[in-house]
Amino acid sequence: MRSVLRQVLLLSFAVYLTASTLAQSAPATAPTEVTFSSGSLLLHGFLYKPDGKGPFSAVLWNHGSERRPGWLPELAPFFTGHGYIFFIPHRRGQGRSPGDYVMDQLEMAAHAGGASARSRELVEVMELQLQDQAAALEYLKKVPEVDSQRIAVAGCSFGGIQTVLMAEKGLGLRAAVDFAGAAQNWDSAPDLRQRMLQAVRQAQMPVFFVQAKNDYDTSPSRDLAAAMEKSRKPHQLQIFPDFGKSHQDAHEFCIHGSDIWGPPVLEFFSQAMK
Repeated sequence: MRSVLRQVLLLSFAVYLTASTLAQSAPATAPTEVTFSSGSLLLHGFLYKPDGKGPFSAVLWNHGSERRPGWLPELAPFFTGHGYIFFIPHRRGQGRSPGDYVMDQLEMAAHAGGASARSRELVEVMELQLQDQAAALEYLKKVPEVDSQRIAVAGCSFGGIQTVLMAEKGLGLRAAVDFAGAAQNWDSAPDLRQRMLQAVRQAQMPVFFVQAKNDYDTSPSRDLAAAMEKSRKPHQLQIFPDFGKSHQDAHEFCIHGSDIWGPPVLEFFSQAMK
């Protein structure tokens, strides 16, 4: 009798653990995979919507240099929970979108012409991928639940670079948040540095620069904010305390630190979208 009872208890505990694990691994909000055209390419992305009919404000999220950026189940619930549609388009060669992978392109350029060639190639690739972001934005504006007059852009690392370039273009966006754009390339890619400085001097919207103190390099945020200050462009800069135990942990502050940076970013969006 005791052995039977013990087996029942063990089985019940195993069922509990399985259910708990599934609950923890399942995304809080299920995304919809969508496609949109950028030139001759059919690109993919993931779209999250809050409950309700809208119209909702929206955030277009620029992913980083990772080969497979995925759907960010850690981050999307933060924005949908605050009433934002959240869109993650996959730029060419990354995630589910076709094309050459950016890091392969940079490695080939460096092999052929050294650091200077890589610096030039990085700008060329970022300009090309900017077309993908513009195409994604046009798709997002046509989503029925989206208030097309209340869209912000944000992004991390390479996505932060894209965010700065989009801020220069305007494109009907209301605000931009650059999380650690160029933090791993600021000193080694002078062409990119000059391109981003040019972009913020001509920014068509407020830009908020956000980093953790122990990121690879906080100079990009500080230098870009200083350039906007000199050009009398609206902006904010906030360098948060150390996050995690490594430079990479801090670089991923954009994904895992929404409980910290969330309130000031939401306030920034609110003010910009009035």
